[in-house]
Amino acid sequence: MQLGLGFMASKTLLSATELGVFTRLANNPMDGDALSQQLGLHPRSARDFLDSLVALGLLERKEQVYSNTPEADYFLDRSKPSYLGGILEMFSARLYVYWGSLTEALRTGKPQNEIKTGAANPFDAIYSDPGRLRGFLQAMTGLSMNAARAMAEKFSWDRYKSFADVGGAQGGIAAQIAMAHPHLNGIVFDLPAVKPIAEEYVRSLELASRVRFVSGDFFKEPLPKADVIIMGHILHDWNLEEKKRLIAKAFEAIPEGGAFLVLECVIDDERRKNVTGLLMSLNMLIETPGGFDFCGSECCAWMREAGFREARVERLAGQDSMVIGIK
Repeated sequence: MQLGLGFMASKTLLSATELGVFTRLANNPMDGDALSQQLGLHPRSARDFLDSLVALGLLERKEQVYSNTPEADYFLDRSKPSYLGGILEMFSARLYVYWGSLTEALRTGKPQNEIKTGAANPFDAIYSDPGRLRGFLQAMTGLSMNAARAMAEKFSWDRYKSFADVGGAQGGIAAQIAMAHPHLNGIVFDLPAVKPIAEEYVRSLELASRVRFVSGDFFKEPLPKADVIIMGHILHDWNLEEKKRLIAKAFEAIPEGGAFLVLECVIDDERRKNVTGLLMSLNMLIETPGGFDFCGSECCAWMREAGFREARVERLAGQDSMVIGIK
């Protein structure tokens, strides 16, 4: 029953994030009436909605005053750099509806998103709308933040001088690595529409002298030359042939001894434990013509096939891992 009704809890969280519940409460706990008025809730819905968030462990309530739990305060307050709500807002606006067609996707193998109604791919719709693009890029930063910090800590960056984050979005991964390692210079490589948003973000962190943006399409153009190439949540968007093309391009872009870091929600080799990774692969069925998530051993095999002399998996944060290839 918990699994069958899981969509109810999911949409309660997504709607709360969309409404800004946790941002409202971050610095000002308040009673139900005041909170309901600020959120624009109908009197019939307010009490059950707020108390459902209490029961789900997202809010606390003492003497009818609501406040955030520590986790909600850290991850769901829009004013904090640790905000994960951007990706949740995208889930609410897009994926929640599209996942209603999962059965059709399972039977047809075809995407159920904008592609179904004639768009070339979901990225076209996102990248053509500046507002949606900014929200998407911010969402990707929130999604990758903790894994990026772990990547900055766990990889041996002292051996290298430069890196390029391919499909780097707003620059969230690049920023975390550059802040942790002042000797490094980095590149954020993404489509031209991303440039002003990424440069604004990098400037806000006072990293513009060491992290620069390079415009390009990673399928149509060579990747920037660097000691380390990073692809964070990129490979899973593409079919096997396209994955191998990107891995080969990363191999070409780095020198002997250089490294290729693939950040993904890597599925365990037994395909039994990483529920998030497996569900994310189903999400690629919903979202893309051929994308899928993969096990660490599969990615290591693709890297070796491309010429990497060493490939291994290292756990990062949450369900994310990085697959490391050394040329």
